[in-house]
Amino acid sequence: MTSASTAQSASAGQAGPEQAGSAGDATEESGPPPTPDAGGGGVPAIVRRRLATVDARLDVNSWIATAVVVAIAAILRLVGLSYPKGKIFDEIYYARDGWGLVDKGVEWNYKDNGPSYVVHPPLGKWLIGLGEWAFGYSDAEHNISVPGHLMTTAPEFGWRFGAALAGIVSVLLLVRIGRRLFRSTTLGCAAGLLLALDGFHLVLSRTALLDIFLLLFVLAAFGALVLDRDARRRRWSRALDAGLDPTAPGRAGRPAGGWRNWPWWRLAAGVLLGLACAVKWSALYFLPAFALLVLLWEVGVRRSAGVRRPWRDALLDELPWLVLAGVLMVVAYVATWSGWLLTDDGYYRLAAKYPNVPGLSDTPIIGALNNLWEYHKAAYGFHKQLDDPHKYQSWPWQWLLLGRPVAFHWSGEGACGAPSCASEILLLGTPLLWWSFLPALFGAAWIGLARRDWRAGAILLCVAAGLLPWFWFALDGRTMFSFYTAPALPFLVLAVVYVLGAIVTPATDGARAPAAKGASADGEDEAAERRLVGGVIVGAYVLLVALCFAYFYPIFVGKLLPYAEWSARMWLDGRWI
Repeated sequence: MTSASTAQSASAGQAGPEQAGSAGDATEESGPPPTPDAGGGGVPAIVRRRLATVDARLDVNSWIATAVVVAIAAILRLVGLSYPKGKIFDEIYYARDGWGLVDKGVEWNYKDNGPSYVVHPPLGKWLIGLGEWAFGYSDAEHNISVPGHLMTTAPEFGWRFGAALAGIVSVLLLVRIGRRLFRSTTLGCAAGLLLALDGFHLVLSRTALLDIFLLLFVLAAFGALVLDRDARRRRWSRALDAGLDPTAPGRAGRPAGGWRNWPWWRLAAGVLLGLACAVKWSALYFLPAFALLVLLWEVGVRRSAGVRRPWRDALLDELPWLVLAGVLMVVAYVATWSGWLLTDDGYYRLAAKYPNVPGLSDTPIIGALNNLWEYHKAAYGFHKQLDDPHKYQSWPWQWLLLGRPVAFHWSGEGACGAPSCASEILLLGTPLLWWSFLPALFGAAWIGLARRDWRAGAILLCVAAGLLPWFWFALDGRTMFSFYTAPALPFLVLAVVYVLGAIVTPATDGARAPAAKGASADGEDEAAERRLVGGVIVGAYVLLVALCFAYFYPIFVGKLLPYAEWSARMWLDGRWI
């Protein structure tokens, strides 16, 4: 019997005791297991349960459900993507920079015919540029009109396609991550659907900005760590089945090594986090959170297996892998600057072109890396002094309350059948969903502490990494905007789904305790009734979010409305206008 075979109702999409936010295998952190009581091979049944993971076998039904959610997300993000015409909000910078990378290898100022000074790394702009390469790019101001290599469409579609694709993929990832965390296809799909129906995520997915790419790579790195956690637990479970004595000294008390047992998913997470940093440096805030998660999970699996000194062994065994993951993160980050490194045109690239800039060098190889460092110092200085007031700036404590959304586009022109019309794209989260975030965070903290549930801790730690650093910067009066919330958004949605899962299923379910140990028919009926009522509550909540999203949809996509209908959607008119 393997651990994979013990974990299994996930594919059914039902919220069982280990699936829907209940204690599950959270008690893995509670200390060494008791004397063997079941489970063949001398391995205690409780250890098998603690080491259980989602069934790794292909589940067609779960993938069909996933495909439906992803299709909804794709339709919402791709239909009408080329509207509104022209560059909106910061597309005036990023669409041009994306084309410059494709055309010149570096961000390019076509007005002055020289490199642009930019303060964000290039990866997000590369992804915007690839959409322009595929579908065409046009810039009348600089007399640029280039057909697409795959097909030619409206140029707006080209520079927005990369963001739309990133938004669609992030919904896919959240469904699969949610399914693995909660061991429920239903809850995983609920998480993905809530993200797909969020106005904030939709607007970022339909605009050529960087933040949707940041969200994607941070979420992908977290997903890789969750896969790493499961892979390491299966490794320990197989070793225990094979007769491993976890109390033995040295390597004799640990699973076999070898390159096949390397933490490949953890190393992949390092690469993905490096790519996230190559979109925006704020991804660095997740580095300590992710490293802490790895250590806590490794300590937990050792405690579950019965290792005598789990902290010591986890630190000795896993720190080298964390260091290697960090090295891969740096390598991945630097690799995204290849266009700058391999050409002579980049800003600060050659000292000879910038004689008045101290610290630059033209020494082969080392000089290029030195100049890249000097460029980073200059960009950091820009960010540090970014305190100019802006009409749509906001503070971190306003973000989850939708205190000051950002208007990306506004027009009063066009025929709408009314004396006055309005067309706006407002970076506004779906209100019912976003106003659920704070109660969900408190609920997740309460339930997670009561049940010692690792999932609640992981979700809350990632939310903290995405939000708390901005409270510190607010002390210096730095100019900030609500879209800085983007990388924390998937984890906020997971917090909501975690609480919904806890509503569906009590902490202890009849499925946890076999009938032979006294589980009565009345108890089973009560649990079934609890699941039924909870399912109705969850379904009603998701339906209300969908209706709220539908109501606000016109101001997410810039649909032309009679002015009175537009005004009716400005619920916080003093803040949303």
